Amino acid sequence: MHTYITEQPAITLTGVHVRTTNAEEAGPNRRLPQLWETYFQSQITSQAPTINSHLIYSLYTDYESDATGAYTTLIGHEVAGDTPQDEGKFHTVQVPASKFMVFTTEKGPVYEVVAQAWGNIWAYFKESEEVRTYTGDYELYDARNSDPAQTQIQIFIAIK
Repeated sequence: MHTYITEQPAITLTGVHVRTTNAEEAGPNRRLPQLWETYFQSQITSQAPTINSHLIYSLYTDYESDATGAYTTLIGHEVAGDTPQDEGKFHTVQVPASKFMVFTTEKGPVYEVVAQAWGNIWAYFKESEEVRTYTGDYELYDARNSDPAQTQIQIFIAIK
């Protein structure tokens, strides 16, 4: 897995969301697969003024503590910063400007490469001098390259 560090400006995202934990996602009551179904059924790009609608964000935010606590996941798109909060069925969140460590996954089946990447990320930060800020992390998918068997994504982890 390839990594690099970058600075990103604040962005505003709107989409569908759920509150969960990694422990719940490892068990039988997983919420994230249903959230993805809700996202695909929402037709958000035809209902909200999105920017770069081919880019899909899976944001992890509002962390209770760290990777072991509860967090909110929002799946959606970037919108202009003046988009109203919680308009209709979509939730809007501002991701603060930050320094990010970016992890680029291998190519492969989407659920496999994402799960493997998060395992690598958690292991990396147990040993790393880099410190996570838990202010907003996200997976970035490019819908123009949407072969689910050969998915490659970037995961942005906010760091100090």
